[in-house]
Amino acid sequence: MTADALAERLAHAADRGRVPDLHGVVAAHRGEVVLEHYGEGEDFRLNEPLGHVRFTPDTLHDVRSVTKSVVGLLYGIALGEGRVPEPGEPLLRHFPEYPDLAADPRRAALTVEHALTMTLGLEWDESAPYTSPANSEIAMEFAPDRFRYILERPIVDEPGVRRSYCGGATALVARLVEKGTGSALEDYARTRLFEPLGIGRFEWTTGADGRALAAAGLRLTPRDLLAIGRLVLERGAGIVPESWLETALSPHVRIDEDSHYGYQWYVGDTWTAAFGNGGQRIHVVPALDLVVAVTAGRYNLPDQSTAAVVVDEVVLAGIGG
Repeated sequence: MTADALAERLAHAADRGRVPDLHGVVAAHRGEVVLEHYGEGEDFRLNEPLGHVRFTPDTLHDVRSVTKSVVGLLYGIALGEGRVPEPGEPLLRHFPEYPDLAADPRRAALTVEHALTMTLGLEWDESAPYTSPANSEIAMEFAPDRFRYILERPIVDEPGVRRSYCGGATALVARLVEKGTGSALEDYARTRLFEPLGIGRFEWTTGADGRALAAAGLRLTPRDLLAIGRLVLERGAGIVPESWLETALSPHVRIDEDSHYGYQWYVGDTWTAAFGNGGQRIHVVPALDLVVAVTAGRYNLPDQSTAAVVVDEVVLAGIGG
């Protein structure tokens, strides 16, 4: 299907109200951009209103929890450099500042892999709005020490058994990267991932302690998301070790009947993806040599299907996937 035909499919979906608050989409099939569209609408930097924005190829956009998947790539790069522990290593061994927590045998059994797969077994609830301290991720940001806050949560499950969505797990992974590399997360990302991908401009929102918000703070463009997706499609593109990517994108824990979780990435039968609140997505289909990047403004709303409609009903249906 031609680029014009895909653009017509997208316009038809928009006319039917199927893609509300779509801010941007770029899709590449067999290395060629086959769809690129930018919209307009109300936008936010996390909880800060930005007003009405007309999006262009150069407009940075919150990618929310797609940030987690980027952190997973950074961990893989650092592991390839021998700067962070292997996934099987005890997690608290690398947080010696909390000897009281390490003295608990159940907590001492936590591994880095449990953080990578969000199977820590600790009490964590992000069901409340991301504007409320009842949300564990927001409570973490209000805590005097975010890492102690995460690691001292009550133990409610056996580690490694059940995935519980946890921005704190990603914060721990990011802290290991910072500890091992001696660099701020955003600086390491700039030199080891973004600049090699040709991403020259980005923002990474920080918390009150000045640290980059590892769970949701990145701001990138759809073209940047496409570049990250292409890296995944190209087995690391010489930037992320291929062996790490193969492990990270393997199913480690089941989420539902259609998907598993790897190391900070979602894995389906035919696809790999990164998802973010509001309709942010990187969707990779290796068998079709296809990457789709979407940004949208459906933050915190019950219906966040805009990205799914773009991927499934516009792009995949249009190219015959």
